[in-house]
Amino acid sequence: MQSPFGVLEFLNWNHGWNNYKYATAEDLEKAVALMKEAGVSWVRTDFLWEEIEPEAGRFEFAKYDHIMGLLHKNGFNVLGVLGYSATWAVAGKKWNSPPDDISLFVNFAKVVISRYKDRVKYWEIWNEPDSPTYWEPQDGLKTYCGLLKEVYLAAKKEAPDCKVLNGGLASGLSSVNKLYDNGCGAYFDILNIHIFDSPLNRNALHAVAAYPKLAYKVMARNGDGHKKIWVTETGCPGVKSGLKAANWWMGKNPGERQQAEWVKKVYAGLLKDKNVEAVFWAFFRDTKEHWNNGTDYFGLVRWDFSKKPSFKAYQKAVSAWKKSQ
Repeated sequence: MQSPFGVLEFLNWNHGWNNYKYATAEDLEKAVALMKEAGVSWVRTDFLWEEIEPEAGRFEFAKYDHIMGLLHKNGFNVLGVLGYSATWAVAGKKWNSPPDDISLFVNFAKVVISRYKDRVKYWEIWNEPDSPTYWEPQDGLKTYCGLLKEVYLAAKKEAPDCKVLNGGLASGLSSVNKLYDNGCGAYFDILNIHIFDSPLNRNALHAVAAYPKLAYKVMARNGDGHKKIWVTETGCPGVKSGLKAANWWMGKNPGERQQAEWVKKVYAGLLKDKNVEAVFWAFFRDTKEHWNNGTDYFGLVRWDFSKKPSFKAYQKAVSAWKKSQ
């Protein structure tokens, strides 16, 4: 059985808006070495349309070739996230708006999947399309489902053995229902959901474990009982004692040791569910003044690559899983 342990990490981030998180090859190599040490098997990372196809028909792959080569050399499985809109494809609109001509995105996806099909077998189409942060305007996933269908069909032509995931859902069970209501059941191979709760909430673990069970009932009711569920984002801050940070979206920031306890509980709780096949911690490394709140401290390692208590907790969770197999 393949390991269910994954992380979300923004290995392509080398821009002013993210404080040049991976500005050097050395930084990338540090992150990859630490992920390997932690016991990570799956890495979820972006393939940004804007970067890869900066002008219609002109593709630039040097950055992504390097990242994929590094991950492949170190034995990681990759979940590639295809998104968001290129500036030239959404005249007058933002990166989080779907292109007026969906075929432009489909072509981008085809080119990327074809190039990496020997190294990347799992593809996620967009991220959190049910959130106005990542998809605007919201229309109950109708437009997104049209895009997902077209990319799914194109992906299977380019790489028949690849697996396609819907964009990770941020808004709970109602979004799972909308995928099916919009006729999308045939156009994803694995249901992809995001689950967040605060370890400071009394019933947090119960809530986290309940969501996949409810989601699976929706799947089974729609004839998808044979499919698995991936949780491609779960996590919480781990803010070092004495460090001041604005609260994250779920309230008071947990400390580093509370984060470590949550890592153990979340993995133990979710992996008891036979329908949950993989769980990705968000993120592997802290960000720096990106969200300007506790979200910047989601990492298992700090911005300076030093290990948090949660790093060891993740290692222990991996060891416990291996012993149980």
